Amino acid sequence: MELEKLLKDKLGELGYDLYSLNISYEKGDKILSIVVDRVEPIDMEAIVELSRSLNAFLDEIDPFDTPYTLDISSLGAEKPLNKDNLVPYINRFVHVHLTNPINGENIYEGDLVSLDENQITLSYRVKTRTKTVDITKENISKIRLAIKF
Repeated sequence: MELEKLLKDKLGELGYDLYSLNISYEKGDKILSIVVDRVEPIDMEAIVELSRSLNAFLDEIDPFDTPYTLDISSLGAEKPLNKDNLVPYINRFVHVHLTNPINGENIYEGDLVSLDENQITLSYRVKTRTKTVDITKENISKIRLAIKF
């Protein structure tokens, strides 16, 4: 799809990745939904600025011959991560769901303190003590950013 390539290129210029693109209809109205991502957190101000930039770009290329609504969102504060691309998230707080439990636990939340090609190391708190756990990447079922309380 040519529109997808054009948007991917434009978003790249603006420092974002295109995660998904969808064209749908709701009550007869066309909706262009775009989900974006980047390593840095995406707040509402960033979405507003991105909306302005993309609106101007879409007006320029005029992809549709009928009116439409542009809907831009991000993956959110707890976005899923790719376990093979974690370097940008070192020192970030993550939630890890394991395939096989370690020390009787199959979920760990903590700071991603280091990694290599085969494993990650998390620093986590148990009451007042800080502990670390090494987790092989093949044992990671899912990993996402998490909110620290």
